[in-house]
Amino acid sequence: MKKRRITSILILAVLLLSSCNLPSSKPSGETSPGAVFTAAAKTVEAKLTQNAELNASRASATIEFPTNLPISTPTIIQQTATPAATNPPQVIPTKSCDAAQFIQDVTINDGSIIPAGSAFIKTWRLKNIGACTWTTSYSLVFDSGDLMGGTKIQNLSAEVTPGNSIDISVSLIAPESAGSYRGFWGISNGVGTRLPVIGGAAGQSFYVDIKVQAGVGVTVTPGSDGFSVTDVGFSVVHTGDCNAANSNYVITAQITVNNPGVVNFTWIRSDNSTSPDNSGTLSFSAAGTKQISYTWVTTLTNIWMDLFIDQPNNQQFGRAALNCP
Repeated sequence: MKKRRITSILILAVLLLSSCNLPSSKPSGETSPGAVFTAAAKTVEAKLTQNAELNASRASATIEFPTNLPISTPTIIQQTATPAATNPPQVIPTKSCDAAQFIQDVTINDGSIIPAGSAFIKTWRLKNIGACTWTTSYSLVFDSGDLMGGTKIQNLSAEVTPGNSIDISVSLIAPESAGSYRGFWGISNGVGTRLPVIGGAAGQSFYVDIKVQAGVGVTVTPGSDGFSVTDVGFSVVHTGDCNAANSNYVITAQITVNNPGVVNFTWIRSDNSTSPDNSGTLSFSAAGTKQISYTWVTTLTNIWMDLFIDQPNNQQFGRAALNCP
């Protein structure tokens, strides 16, 4: 808008100046229209000059700002980035090669009462929780406590792959004296290193725990004529390789009688196998002891043999534990 006004004023001034050069018809001494216009033009020119000077002074004017005002320091609020939620690193335990877990007692619970001198079989159930397969070179080993006639080392009867379980048995004989008895057992690998046993005693063993009461023993059943077998003892000899076809067990039974008579007997095997060789007779001319033998050729381990006296007792005696050395 200001530019348009200035332009209009300039145009008007030009017209007035132009009119000053036109010839005048007025007599001397009179104020002519041209003079009037000339005076007006000078007035306009003076106004324009004044406006121009004013605009120039405004353009060159310096705006001064106060210098003593306090300077305000801005407060910088730092945004702290919230870290993304992360799960702690999962620690996966390294599974060891050899480790076992005690599952349960299969036979002879803790505190079971066993007749003095009686043969019994203790069986535990164990699980392979390691990364390596238990081969038949792994073995049940006696640790400490009461051995109770057991074999100190016997190989496993079968392989046990990781995650599977096995029932491990040992043939024992209750002591003759009354009291409480406990025997600790464990598992060793093929080079004799003991396996840790989760849930076992002291993390390495499992045990058999029995009570033998006074006056409780093997009751001998006499024949009608007073003739009877009063005792049967066993001994075992092993020959050959443990896991080969020529692994032989020779079981010898010592039979003791109280009078003359004839004894009918039958060998009882843990695999329940029967044959004519299992049975026989033995004659006594007087009270005393005689021996009979049985040979078992097998690749099995952790096996046993009993002797059943058909006559005169009708009673089973045992047990001979057959364990490969």
